[in-house]
Amino acid sequence: MKKLAVVAFGGNALLQGNEVGTIEQQEKHTYDTCEKLIGLIENDYNIIITHGNGPQVGNILLRNEAGYKLYKIPQMPMDICVADSQGGIGYMIERQMKNVLAKHKIRKNVVTLITEVLVDINDPAFENPTKPVGTFYLKEEAELLAKANNWVFKEDPRKRGWRKVVPSPLPKDIINKRIIGSLARKGNIVIAVGGGGVPVYRHKDKHLEAIEAVIDKDRASALLAKDIKADSFYIITDVPKVYINFNTKNQKALNKLTVKKAKYYLGKGEFTAGSMKPKIEASLSFVENGGKEAVITNTESLPKKNCGTRIIN
Repeated sequence: MKKLAVVAFGGNALLQGNEVGTIEQQEKHTYDTCEKLIGLIENDYNIIITHGNGPQVGNILLRNEAGYKLYKIPQMPMDICVADSQGGIGYMIERQMKNVLAKHKIRKNVVTLITEVLVDINDPAFENPTKPVGTFYLKEEAELLAKANNWVFKEDPRKRGWRKVVPSPLPKDIINKRIIGSLARKGNIVIAVGGGGVPVYRHKDKHLEAIEAVIDKDRASALLAKDIKADSFYIITDVPKVYINFNTKNQKALNKLTVKKAKYYLGKGEFTAGSMKPKIEASLSFVENGGKEAVITNTESLPKKNCGTRIIN
């Protein structure tokens, strides 16, 4: 019986931080990242691909704003922008994955599912926005945009600039998780939970209401992986391994992390909220709830044996 892996593409797997985001740039990175998944497929894994949408949904929000100012086109709320990014990015991954499969003469169906994710309307995250979306700005640019649009900006932990931040409530349940798992176990490559999913709240009468937020894609992906009992959970980011003392002269790469050690480093504040912390927390959630291993690495390292930082019990 084949193993099942959930592979979470970070934003940098699709778009590099120093790029403007042309479709040519995004398609090249997407193709290259899909190419690296062939090793998993050849090692008898069925796979589910999830993905971030930070740069893309940020650009959609900017187009929203520009369209309203110039042409009075009605602005769409955050949930529609997230769904738009799911469709666009999902289509891009689906097409490039099909191109990679054709190159390797592998016959598999690839399907994209727009995914809603339940959140709690009383989540304290709504009082403290932390999730970065969109491009990097100079401090002065961020201050002007914050004043003009009532947005919140925070400085990037790696000092690459300032980014808009929005609430990031915890995911409570993945709608359609059973369909996603069933399709994947039958050998189909499923693209789901894009951008962490579209956040929705379910009222007592079962009515679904859209919520203005962005769910962390790693946490939502870990929840999906746990609920469908995946064997492995991969988080693809822009560094080859997890580091302590990151971005200092004393930084140290970690090859393996036990749950106990990871919690120790979290308690010491080694991992920041807008960067590695949610990835570590998502990995812990998966491993502590029955998952065999979580792996945090970058695209270039993915084909290598024992790549990245492996988190185990």
